[in-house]
Amino acid sequence: MTSTPDADGGLVRAFPTPGPLLGTAYRDLYLAAEGSDNQKATIGDPSLLPKPWDPPTCRNPHLRAELWDWLDQVVLWINHEYVWDPDGIIPPCWPHHPHAVHELAVLADQRRRVGIALDSNGLEEWHRYTLPGFLDRLRARLKAHCDQDHQPWPSRGRSARHTDERQSQRRQDAFDGDVRALRPAEPFVSSRPRLAVLNTDTREITTD
Repeated sequence: MTSTPDADGGLVRAFPTPGPLLGTAYRDLYLAAEGSDNQKATIGDPSLLPKPWDPPTCRNPHLRAELWDWLDQVVLWINHEYVWDPDGIIPPCWPHHPHAVHELAVLADQRRRVGIALDSNGLEEWHRYTLPGFLDRLRARLKAHCDQDHQPWPSRGRSARHTDERQSQRRQDAFDGDVRALRPAEPFVSSRPRLAVLNTDTREITTD
């Protein structure tokens, strides 16, 4: 029995490559961690660098657009290469599900990392744990809500109640009460023994 090659001429498709702006972001992150002292100084504060696995940190509009395009390609790749049962498909409305966006960015970054490793250990971990865990969590959260088309957020009402001014004030009152209940810290008293000095003439003992 002969397998049918994919449309791109192979039996499997390659993992999508990040665009040039993402490549620059990843290079800067690498230099911030592994570069020379001069390179680290040039990079500056590493906490300010965009991190593609955390989309809100990508504040440059062009970089953000490139990230969305890459993640969309990754979703298409996962659905084609790894999902056989329709219940496991990442739905096309994934950008409208913040939990999916956050997890997909991490999933894509980890697959990129294991793809440039010099052994297969990381890829085995990604196959065994990372990808199945993501798909299981996605299905548990979405259930059948978006099987046919994207559905409004079922928890919108409860979320609005949580952010209601009255509920927010109740939480703040609880926080304030907890803080007031804390006893003031006791003044510090050193337990270190003090040195004593003996006056040999008067036989008087004085402390240091």
